[in-house]
Amino acid sequence: MPVGTRGAVKTLRMEELEAFAYPIILGNTYHLYLRPGHELIARLGGLHKFIAWPHAILTDSGGFQVYSLAKLRVMRDDGVEFQSHIDGSRHFLGPHESMQIQKALGADIVMAFDECPALPATTEQLRMSVERTVRWAQVCAQEKLQDHQHLFGIVQGGLDLGLRQECLERLSEIGFAGYALGGLSVGETPAQMKACLDGFADHLPAQAPRYLMGVGTPVDLVEAVQAGIDMFDCVLPTRNARNGQALTSKGPLNIRLAKYKEDLRPLDESCACAVCQRHSRAYLRHLHLVGEQLSGQLISLHNLYYYRQLITQMRHAISAGTFDDFYQSFYKKYALTGVED
Repeated sequence: MPVGTRGAVKTLRMEELEAFAYPIILGNTYHLYLRPGHELIARLGGLHKFIAWPHAILTDSGGFQVYSLAKLRVMRDDGVEFQSHIDGSRHFLGPHESMQIQKALGADIVMAFDECPALPATTEQLRMSVERTVRWAQVCAQEKLQDHQHLFGIVQGGLDLGLRQECLERLSEIGFAGYALGGLSVGETPAQMKACLDGFADHLPAQAPRYLMGVGTPVDLVEAVQAGIDMFDCVLPTRNARNGQALTSKGPLNIRLAKYKEDLRPLDESCACAVCQRHSRAYLRHLHLVGEQLSGQLISLHNLYYYRQLITQMRHAISAGTFDDFYQSFYKKYALTGVED
């Protein structure tokens, strides 16, 4: 899912996302609550109408954003008191408030309010996070949403697979339309995340969507799909694009490097996107270095096209029973340290 934090995937138009056949985008509860406000969006017909996106939308609960405001918030058993990062105004967000905001926004998939602990964390901290997450999930499940909305639960527990399993079992007793793994990509190493996924992802209910939140790189996606994950969101393809990084079939490419100054090749010679069909590395490097916004837009277009193709290739490989072959082929071409020209 491309991330449309404030109701827009940065630098891109809805038509461009539709051209890549993205069926769903993500909106950010915390940011939309602060500006322009969920009540205003509801009065204007809901988030779909407000942003002119007639396809599916998932909204996160706001828990992760509040977690990231470490110096501006106070955790309570019933929710979180926090200061707005915009104007310092004080607010409270708990499971009831999160559901009411997401109900007003009208997203198709609504995430339960959870506590996301930073890693590394002690067993006591992880235990407290699980207890709050389950208790808040019970409140969320009792809230009445719109008929078209589906509530996903979030499994916490850090790198402790025993706590993860306990959290999942208690959430399963409540019952959700889908289950997400939260609390990853928050300080652990790639090897630790892979071990967690390999050891736990297949425990998630097979009949429900399995969602890995806030992840990640192309390698993260390939490893997570191998472990059994279905859904992802991440700002990486657009954020990294604005910083001059293109994702290619051979690995990440840093367009700022001097070796691309006179390079007339496209970002990825095997890519069929409109950017690669028309523009050179030399031109994109020039745009980036002189601060033209078009640079971030064009590389974002390329990156999201690349991600869509990667996901499509994995889906086809799963259907054909050839995912192991795809996995080996991916790593033969992909350089973790970047394109080696």
